[in-house]
Amino acid sequence: MQDTLSEEQKAKDEFFERISLLSQEMVKAYGKDFAMGALVLGARWIAEGKAGAAGEASLSMQ
Repeated sequence: MQDTLSEEQKAKDEFFERISLLSQEMVKAYGKDFAMGALVLGARWIAEGKAGAAGEASLSMQ
């Protein structure tokens, strides 16, 4: 078993940490339903290729 993380694994862990913190903030501010909906919507935008290159998503729901 590998004891040290690769640079890629460390970078991915940092993203998961950020997602966790953001999720907690959204739950505190607006509840679980909002947080889950926002994260699912973000995943949908990624899957459909609607997430912009600069991190902006198209707000049109076509």
